[in-house]
Amino acid sequence: MIENNELQAIIAGYPYRVLIVDDDSMHRALEREILQPPKYAVTEASSGVEALQLLSTQSFDAVLLDKKMPGMDGNEVCRHIRSELELELLPVIMVTGTSGSDGLSSSLHARASDFISKPYLPEELIARLDSAVNHKRLTDQLDSAESMLFALARMVEAKDKNTGDHCSRLAHISVVLGEALGLSPEYLIALRRGGVLHDIGKLGIPDSILLKPGKLTEEEWLIMRHHPEIGARLVDGLKSMRLTLPIIRHHHERWDGSGYPDGLIGKNIPLLARVFQIADIYDALVNERPYKPAMSSEQVIDILEEEAVKGWRDPELTAVFVDIMRQRPQDLELPHSMDDDLGSDLFAYIGRTGVLDWN
Repeated sequence: MIENNELQAIIAGYPYRVLIVDDDSMHRALEREILQPPKYAVTEASSGVEALQLLSTQSFDAVLLDKKMPGMDGNEVCRHIRSELELELLPVIMVTGTSGSDGLSSSLHARASDFISKPYLPEELIARLDSAVNHKRLTDQLDSAESMLFALARMVEAKDKNTGDHCSRLAHISVVLGEALGLSPEYLIALRRGGVLHDIGKLGIPDSILLKPGKLTEEEWLIMRHHPEIGARLVDGLKSMRLTLPIIRHHHERWDGSGYPDGLIGKNIPLLARVFQIADIYDALVNERPYKPAMSSEQVIDILEEEAVKGWRDPELTAVFVDIMRQRPQDLELPHSMDDDLGSDLFAYIGRTGVLDWN
């Protein structure tokens, strides 16, 4: 059974992959003791040569590099990291036993990212490491096709000023239901991603239809119904989206086969899509929209149970969700402290730079 803090760490994008490079086994053990899982995944190297071999074959978020080592010292290792391995943005934190200006200057010339002097407090090491890694991960997002998809999905959400934090709420609610069903962390991550990406196919729908205040015509509705297929094509080919793709394509299917785009019936509808669509319906009902007021919990329960009887929803999943609503409704509320990083940082960056303007 995965503990909740471990699950949240997995979903938030941890662990931070840290390479400790030090010829002193006792000091490596000390750093490993400070950098505990699940937040950190630590790999050790006892020499500069071993470190470079690991860096050439594995991906790390940061390197804790001892400055004074026999053979190849920390400065030389750092120069190899920057020049031969071309890891320009990899944070390299030099661990040194001295604070002299000459030593710091030589490490700066070797292009170390930061320094920490022995002895140090565990809190200091963690603070420096987290700062470096968070900056790197944000930078990595700018070159990530996956993160660009998340940011684009946020743009779709931003077009509709009536939905608020719809994507974030869906990500949270569907994970709560997934946890109640005992789904694996991999499935929970897919649900969270689905919360953000489910409507990304609306990028291919004209704004005249997408933002139309009144009822859609039959022709407009046929165009709108293509958005799950468009979204599925956008994420197709990304291995990380293997489990999320069915959510995007099938979240408008119905248990009795009357949904779209493929008219799937019953358990032929992928499980994650069935889980997600219950969260989607719940969020639409409990929040105010221009065309309707927010509904009470009892009203929502009545509608969910009615749709299950009609054959629109998976009756077993509906029963589990209704039980959550009755027994622990507070769990369905989006925590104010939730670290929702799926595209939100990059979307905010785009907005700050003036690229994004819907007015």
